[in-house]
Amino acid sequence: MEEVDEQELHVERVAALDLGKAVLEACVRVPHESRPGRRMQEVRTYPTTTVALLQMADWFRIWGVTRVVMESTSDYWKGAYYLLEAEGFECWLVNARDVKNVPGRAKTDKLDVVWLAKVAERGMCRPSLVQPRPIRELRNLTRYRRSLIRDRTREMQRAEKLLEDAQIKLSSVVSELFGVTGRLILDALVAGQRDPRVLAQLAKGRLRPKIAQLQEALRGFFTDHHGAILAMMLSNIDRLTAQIAALDTMVEQAITPFAHQAQQLAQITGAGPIAAQEIIAEVGVDMARFPSAAHLVSWAKFCPQTHESAGKKKNKGRAKGNPWLAATLGNIAATVARSGAGFLGARHRRIARRRGPQKAIVATGNCVLTIAYHLLSDPTAQFHDLGADYFTTRIDRNRRARSLAAALQAVTGQKITIRDGQAIIEVQAA
Repeated sequence: MEEVDEQELHVERVAALDLGKAVLEACVRVPHESRPGRRMQEVRTYPTTTVALLQMADWFRIWGVTRVVMESTSDYWKGAYYLLEAEGFECWLVNARDVKNVPGRAKTDKLDVVWLAKVAERGMCRPSLVQPRPIRELRNLTRYRRSLIRDRTREMQRAEKLLEDAQIKLSSVVSELFGVTGRLILDALVAGQRDPRVLAQLAKGRLRPKIAQLQEALRGFFTDHHGAILAMMLSNIDRLTAQIAALDTMVEQAITPFAHQAQQLAQITGAGPIAAQEIIAEVGVDMARFPSAAHLVSWAKFCPQTHESAGKKKNKGRAKGNPWLAATLGNIAATVARSGAGFLGARHRRIARRRGPQKAIVATGNCVLTIAYHLLSDPTAQFHDLGADYFTTRIDRNRRARSLAAALQAVTGQKITIRDGQAIIEVQAA
């Protein structure tokens, strides 16, 4: 037997909340006033209005509560958490999976809140990460911006399907349907122009040599019915574009206190300013919350998962983590996969060849988070790309030559000898 460095955890004065949309159950557990070693508890029901929550905070102060624990129930926890945090209480948000009900015990709201208080006072749960207010506000902006970008993309896809319904093959000739030329043609269609020759003459720049192709692509049966719907779609696209631009300005203002960290992250290959803003909004800038880079990667669910039973390991894929952070890391991985630039591009290609593109995306996201952790942990750190030839320069050429020679010998059935000094290959009959 070996000694472990552990001590019994016990919070003397603790409160727990079982949250709902309209009401919540609150349980306070404190030491008994006259009987040492015994506990007292009281359960009360409060509405989730601000006045009622302030009354609950006063009740907590009367009993000297030092920690308030609650489950992450939908978005209902946010109002109570933020208010109690502002009132000076230490608040813990715990995962419902860690404090789930024990089978065989009756389950009611009051029994659940008592159970949560008992688990919390014995230190049998751990708090989830809740970012400070500036990061939360930045996160609201970046998430809403991404949602609007997705909405705009869907509206653009609807417009393209509408053109297909009218036998307008504009997207087959124009690479960017909503670029300068594409938008001019779409506006002309809405305005009532139907002549393919007139519409094709609106081409700009590199599309001028494709006027003949544009005429054929625009020779459809676009009617006023299609024009009315397309006008609504273009109006929605313009509205969303204006809102996205306004959000860009708001994000720039919100990121100002973290401008240095954003510049550090923007140096990562394939990231850029937008990805840097989104990473900060999701993971914050205080890396002291994570003991190591591996803990950050594990929190984001971008590390290999181990599922072993009866001595057999099973692959169950990547666990579901933060979808917003995963989308940002996926965009970075897609960028380096297309460009193939730098160390991340070389790493992505190596893994994609052996394990497939999906595992390569997860591995690239793992690497990006590791880099981000070290950059955010050290204000003086700068990103240095190891280069696309990082792996090839570390290959043992002699060993690689022997491996290839052995493979060729197995295929041809001939004996192959390699002289390392002069790099001469001698082929002899087997």
